[in-house]
Amino acid sequence: MLLLPTLLLYALGLLLTGIGSRLASRCATWCGALCGLPMWMVGGTLVAVCTALPQLVLAFLAAGMSVTALAVGTALAGAVTQLGLVLALCLLRCNVTVDRGELLRKCALLLVACGVVALFVRDGTLSYTGTGLLMGLFVLFVMQSIAYQYRFAFREGLELITVQKEKGEKPPAGRPIRADRSVPGYEHPHQPAQPGRGGGRHGSALRGSVAPAEQRRGAGQPDWHHSGPVGGNPDFLFGLCLPLLVEVFDHPLGSAWKRFAEKCRIYPPQALPMQVLNSAILSITLVLPVSSLMYRRRLPVGEQFRQYDIPFCVLMALILLLPPLVKKRLYRWQGRVCLILYIMYLAAVLIMPRAGA
Repeated sequence: MLLLPTLLLYALGLLLTGIGSRLASRCATWCGALCGLPMWMVGGTLVAVCTALPQLVLAFLAAGMSVTALAVGTALAGAVTQLGLVLALCLLRCNVTVDRGELLRKCALLLVACGVVALFVRDGTLSYTGTGLLMGLFVLFVMQSIAYQYRFAFREGLELITVQKEKGEKPPAGRPIRADRSVPGYEHPHQPAQPGRGGGRHGSALRGSVAPAEQRRGAGQPDWHHSGPVGGNPDFLFGLCLPLLVEVFDHPLGSAWKRFAEKCRIYPPQALPMQVLNSAILSITLVLPVSSLMYRRRLPVGEQFRQYDIPFCVLMALILLLPPLVKKRLYRWQGRVCLILYIMYLAAVLIMPRAGA
């Protein structure tokens, strides 16, 4: 009798999570622009943090209510889900173009974060030193993201790599990326909207007119300069990843959701792979230490998280790191391997659960 209302409430919660995440991200981005922050700074801070907003809110509330397994699971299992499900499907389905240096740095940062967690929870609780180091890695992540956005804004020192389907096959050419008309003020694929004054560049974009740079190029000419990198319990974490996951499948929730997502978009579709990776990093470097601070004591980290979540997250990070490091390429098989590891992770959690989850 109670199953149907429970499922309806769960579906409504997932829908509201996606809508709330979009609206909060959009409003935060506009507020940063209204405060006069440069777009490369907004893109390196608010845009990245807002992708992890659902996990952060849930973990914060769970830690405040002393439901530590839910808080830790939201952070660690959330990172595994982002890498093994969302990013894996993105590599398999999308024409991915990323900056090689940024990808390597983010994967290395993820590995360091996993090492900090593994090192400072050996007694079953996250020590205060571990919490401090994770917060330090979060600060490093923000500084790194700001520096990358600055370089991207001025086209400095980027080495673009794409997904190569099979050995010996040339990567797909992909379509040139134009300025995103659905997001006011987009001037390159990573920049969110910026309100402007008077008849300036950003002000004219907000009024719906064509940017001067695009006028000079002509309406029918491709914008080749914009083809750059567009920079607990696992079942409920699937719902928290829903806002990013639906973009991988080209918005399967319908045309109404697609129009809403485009209206409230804070990054273009080509930035999805790096945004997913950023969200996984923030799950460990932000969500986990914030949960520890909210709990106000040493945060218990169960055996299941230590034996399953951290090792699988390390394996996925290595799979994403090594091919671009050695071959300077991304491959479809990386997505397949990460997806297989995620299925193995689910099977291990469901068939052989450990204590503390």
